Amino acid sequence: MRVSALDYLETIASYANKFFVVWVVLLAALALYAPAYFTPISPYITPLLGLIMLGMGLTLLPEDFRRIVERPRDVGIGAVTQWLVMPLAAYALTIVLGLPSELALGVVLVGAAPGGTASNVMTYLGKGDVALSVSITTVTTLTAPILMPAWVLALAGQSVDVTFVSLFTSIVQVVFIPVLAGFALRYLLDRYAPRAAEVGLTVFPTISVAAIVAIVAAVVAGNKGVILGAAAAAIAAVVLHNGIGLTAGNLVGRASGMSEDRVRAVTFEVGLQNSGLAVALATAHFGGGLVALAPALFSVWHNVTGPGLASFFSSRGDPTSGERAAPESAD
Repeated sequence: MRVSALDYLETIASYANKFFVVWVVLLAALALYAPAYFTPISPYITPLLGLIMLGMGLTLLPEDFRRIVERPRDVGIGAVTQWLVMPLAAYALTIVLGLPSELALGVVLVGAAPGGTASNVMTYLGKGDVALSVSITTVTTLTAPILMPAWVLALAGQSVDVTFVSLFTSIVQVVFIPVLAGFALRYLLDRYAPRAAEVGLTVFPTISVAAIVAIVAAVVAGNKGVILGAAAAAIAAVVLHNGIGLTAGNLVGRASGMSEDRVRAVTFEVGLQNSGLAVALATAHFGGGLVALAPALFSVWHNVTGPGLASFFSSRGDPTSGERAAPESAD
């Protein structure tokens, strides 16, 4: 039996994606050991995120967005859950763990942050509803200029100057433009070059894996000193915060009667924060240091739990039950 080049690509992609968590942990460890080899990646984090989003756009079809319009309640449920659970959980953890003020502020910054691109990527890799994930991320990001400073002021007694324009520009550059470009490219390929579309859908999940691993390594390398100096309380806060968010998102999704692919999307949306934004705000407005510790640790930790949960979800198969076959995912 003759094996085609596409079969080889699918085999390579399967192995690369199956051991996603291994690659993340291995490269993070190497970045801690030899950060100089990975810090040069830092200037390319935004383009790498754009590349990931382009691959996600390739998986989207018009009917995905029609379902969003038909059921806007799921977007609202996901966004409200994220904006309530994560800030309040952060505040509760600072009290229960007795965190010092600067470390507590960092935890609250993470909790008050909107959803990040990591949630979109993990939904994609976990065979969840990517269109719903992107929609929730968009809603939480566009409302962040009001809600994020309000939560930080209310919970930590600090005000943060976050402009709508900077957040809007970021979401357009990192999410909207690449996703729409991928969506348009998929439409054109399906119409004029279906074979090329098939190849692209096979290759891009592996490219996404490589990009995520590179981003994690860059974040770890750039924050080596902070990570190695982490106190046990900071690590506990990050682990518990992420776990509470993932659990709450999953439970709320199921309790509200969402389909399995949408439950997966809401799970990631609630549990995975835009910790990169929190790091930037900690540095720009609070001098970095101990305030940036929790966001930096969260950046690493949610890129371990996220791929692990995505692998688990993907191993359970395509949840769309015949609505449409999902493309080969990165697991």
